[in-house]
Amino acid sequence: MAAVAFEVAATIRHDGRGGVLDELESATGVATWIERNAAGVAEVIGQPFAPGSVDPEEIGPRVREVRRAVRSLFARAVSPAPPSRADATRLLDPAIAVARLNKAAAVLGSRRLDWPDDGEPVVRWAGSGKPAADLLLGAIGRSAIDFLTGPDRARLRACPAARCVKYFLQEDPRQTWCSPTCGNRERVNRHYHRNRT
Repeated sequence: MAAVAFEVAATIRHDGRGGVLDELESATGVATWIERNAAGVAEVIGQPFAPGSVDPEEIGPRVREVRRAVRSLFARAVSPAPPSRADATRLLDPAIAVARLNKAAAVLGSRRLDWPDDGEPVVRWAGSGKPAADLLLGAIGRSAIDFLTGPDRARLRACPAARCVKYFLQEDPRQTWCSPTCGNRERVNRHYHRNRT
């Protein structure tokens, strides 16, 4: 379930020219993100989710608001290491970020057990009568809460590469960067600065 939180956090990325790109800046970007993550949202809310049932123009600012809370709490989770460079000046106070996530997740209501006669038990969320936009925000909030209170939080890292703004889960204790590309870029950068003098 943490995938939705990571997917929303990953909508802030390096643009390839030394800046930051916000994939959720436009309604088209929001619509694309919703479409790409509809299955994950459906998994979190425990019911089908139709991406077309949400107006991307209307939901965009609310998704960006919840994303800022997610990234602020990711930054807190990686502390004392520095946060992502994209977040360094945009972090919310932790209490505000927690309140924002809790408010988003609250629309999902409480957990309930659903155990069909011919299947495995699954968790469903009460709150299926809510508008699709609220369920989308609730899925992001619930996903972030599940991640931040789960065992994987200890593996969360902010990539220290010069132009990277990603958070990632450390797969190996020796893993420093989010990807081999960032690691190679940093090694080349260090080599350049060592041999420049």
